[in-house]
Amino acid sequence: MSRAPLTLFYAGRAPVVLASASPRRVALLRQAGLEFTVADPGPDRAWPGNAEPRHGVRAIALEKARRIAPRRPGAVVIGADTMVFARGLRMGRPDGPAQAEEMLRRLQGRTHEVWTGIAVVQGGDERTASECTRVRFGRMTEREIRAYVATGEPLDKAGAYGIQGLGGMFVRGVEGDYTNVVGLPLRRLRAVLAEFV
Repeated sequence: MSRAPLTLFYAGRAPVVLASASPRRVALLRQAGLEFTVADPGPDRAWPGNAEPRHGVRAIALEKARRIAPRRPGAVVIGADTMVFARGLRMGRPDGPAQAEEMLRRLQGRTHEVWTGIAVVQGGDERTASECTRVRFGRMTEREIRAYVATGEPLDKAGAYGIQGLGGMFVRGVEGDYTNVVGLPLRRLRAVLAEFV
């Protein structure tokens, strides 16, 4: 088994696999200096019934990691899932431009929560955690909403916006971990990875 080099982010020596096809998560882990490979876990499972945000995102993240772990014995596998919640409404990736516009209408001028669940699996050892960040959105005109959706950026993102992209211009404030809003709470993940070798 190949050994991963030691970094400030992960002191273990097992190879690391990110069970996600998200380019944003890949970019965040590269920014953290972690060496890893990527494995696409396939489509997300349905939201687990009436689960609260913290439990739902953990369950989906764990399933992603579990799909990949048997194919990568000995590796430390990271799964993650991000969901936006506004006034009790769960917002994943929009189905198309019309739904993206509707999501942005709900978010504009209000504060919403971004929850990310993370799961780390190595063999039979599993750990999960979740992170919540509150985001204040500024007001958007109908023209701004339509123009932003027309860029295509909102169509593959939970809540229909990317804070690290053009969507950042509509954000008035962030309370909590910014990297969580991008899709992977680095501080929380680093703490979980510390339990693995």
